[in-house]
Amino acid sequence: VQLQASGGGLVQAGGSLRLSCAASGRIFAINDMAWYRQAPGKQRELVARITSGGSTNYADSVKGRFTISRDNAKNTVYLQMNSLKPEDTAVYYCNAEVYVRSWAGRTPYWGQGTLVTVSS
Repeated sequence: VQLQASGGGLVQAGGSLRLSCAASGRIFAINDMAWYRQAPGKQRELVARITSGGSTNYADSVKGRFTISRDNAKNTVYLQMNSLKPEDTAVYYCNAEVYVRSWAGRTPYWGQGTLVTVSS
């Protein structure tokens, strides 16, 4: 199973970016999908999570500005980021809990990370 993230880049404060992450390979089903981020010198933190049924939760720091969504038919998760702030600068990682067999437990997989830089 591979997760391919894209959509990062350089944006001015107040701008927007949309991240995408597509899962491929031997996939029976995907449970939760999520975005994490890691800023320089800081620990990786959860940004947003979405269940297979569409329920979402967000870090307090991004509520009202970021929206997570997914396309189950495409095994893809998105993160729409609006009103970006310099403190949102980080490497963003996607995560998916994948069932590779109907009888197997779920396994977490990570994307390679995509850099988001917000200039002031």
